[in-house]
Amino acid sequence: MDAQGRGRADDIDPADQWVLNPNTGDYELRLQSSAPQSTVPGPRRTATRAGGAATRPRTAPGRDREVPGTDVPGPRRRRGAPEEPPPGRRRTKPKKSRAKKILLWTGGGMALVLVGVSAAAYAYIKHLEGNVATTDVGSAGASSFSKDEAFNILIIGTDKRTGAGNEGYGDKGSVGHADTNILLHVSKDRTNATAMSIPRDLMVDIPDCPTKQEDGVEKIVPGTLNQRFNTSLGQGGRNAGCTMRTVEAVTGIKPDHFMMADFNAVKTLTTAVDGVEVCVEKAVDDKESKLKLPAGTSKVEGEQALAFVRTRHSFGNQGDLDRIKVQQQFLGSLMRKMASSDTLTSPSKLLKLAEAATKALTVDTGIGKVSTLKDVALELKKVPPKNISFTTVPVVDNPAEKVKATVVVDESRAPQVFQMIKSDTSFTAVKKKEAKEKAAVAARLKGTKAAASEVRVQILNGGAPAGSAQAQLNWLQLEAGVSKSENAGNSGDTQAKTTLEYAPDQADQARRLADIMGLNGSAMKPGKSVTNSQGLPTMTLTLGEDFKGAGVKLNSASAATPDVEKSTADKVQCAS
Repeated sequence: MDAQGRGRADDIDPADQWVLNPNTGDYELRLQSSAPQSTVPGPRRTATRAGGAATRPRTAPGRDREVPGTDVPGPRRRRGAPEEPPPGRRRTKPKKSRAKKILLWTGGGMALVLVGVSAAAYAYIKHLEGNVATTDVGSAGASSFSKDEAFNILIIGTDKRTGAGNEGYGDKGSVGHADTNILLHVSKDRTNATAMSIPRDLMVDIPDCPTKQEDGVEKIVPGTLNQRFNTSLGQGGRNAGCTMRTVEAVTGIKPDHFMMADFNAVKTLTTAVDGVEVCVEKAVDDKESKLKLPAGTSKVEGEQALAFVRTRHSFGNQGDLDRIKVQQQFLGSLMRKMASSDTLTSPSKLLKLAEAATKALTVDTGIGKVSTLKDVALELKKVPPKNISFTTVPVVDNPAEKVKATVVVDESRAPQVFQMIKSDTSFTAVKKKEAKEKAAVAARLKGTKAAASEVRVQILNGGAPAGSAQAQLNWLQLEAGVSKSENAGNSGDTQAKTTLEYAPDQADQARRLADIMGLNGSAMKPGKSVTNSQGLPTMTLTLGEDFKGAGVKLNSASAATPDVEKSTADKVQCAS
């Protein structure tokens, strides 16, 4: 039971209930209680000082009665000084406050905010858990969260007009459509993450969606063709699982979990961290959103923060795509503020943030426990802000409309963006990884390269999708000129990374194939050759789980970066 439930903490800020224990250096939850009871039966006598001040008589050790001549008060200590230890005990030096060992860590922005709390504060954990609403999305999402794999979380901001002061926002009477949508992909090695925005006005085919009703009965909401993406939530009783299914149908990327927040999230979270900085290139005076900002940098929170992320008439061409850019800039700023020392070393701010974040969230049952949200938070925390990329689904104007109001997926650019996320390829260069790869490349790829027509290689499938070995063989022979290649079937073992094994005298052939396929130095495995179907020595190329498709280079440094607008969370940008 939390403090509020005990009836002794009315109108008490949760942050005030956490007290630093000088003996442990940790913050502990202290609930108000009544005065301690005396363990001595009957009334105690009191001695009287000069001037009439009553003092507690001193007693002999182990006795309850007074000892004559021992009622002289001890030496007075300065106000604020620590109490003297009992006789015979050594004074213990208080441990330093471990501010860095904080109770909470919050990362992300809006519904990206994930909350972690100390395992010792069980009562407070249960309190926070009661704040979080959950939705059972069934097979649309994963049943649990894995700390050892890449994961995709669909962030949904609804336009439902709930909460005090939100009557003027969104569509009147809206059931809560998918107004703001971000698919967050966190890489398996936690070196990078991609936050891909999905426009609400994107025209899509919404699939049939099984939903679980309050009475436990499952109802299938029929799918609809050629509809705005935002109607994948709310319309016809669709829940967040329907939006997750729509994302998978459009992108081929399956969300593992979802987090959903309404207008209150922006207001409460920005207030909890004492505001975030935003930047605009020119002064803003928007009559629609009531946003007023001078040119340059300003700090916004509460209503003003919500007005900032909802404003579109003052930026770009006043469309939703330009508002998405502003929202991405805002989220980057909020993430920087939450990761700042000013926030992370303040238990008061962190507790307020925990309250605000958990009250703002609706999540799927797979991550509905605060302990699981903590795990998600700590995994996201491992990603450096400079390697968190923001981008948007590549789109073009809907060719079916004379008056352009909606957009459709750009089939010439979008597939590569989707494939990079599916294959766990970073949109940013990770310097540490690049440095290691460059050193390996310098050692193993230095030297001459044989002609493609001289490369002999057999291809094995060691974890790539079925048919990959034959598809890569066709590409090598028809597109890359590696005519002396053959399909050797399955390797029998599954491996995460694609490798190329070769004998020392085949190094020039290996360097040529590595150049063609974008293999880095770590994929090059000096060893021995085997014989091909003609009895000739040949190298062995084993396609691993990282294989991205026939003709697609394997290392992100050499893979062609798609022509899309993108930014990273560590850089300050000004809305224009």
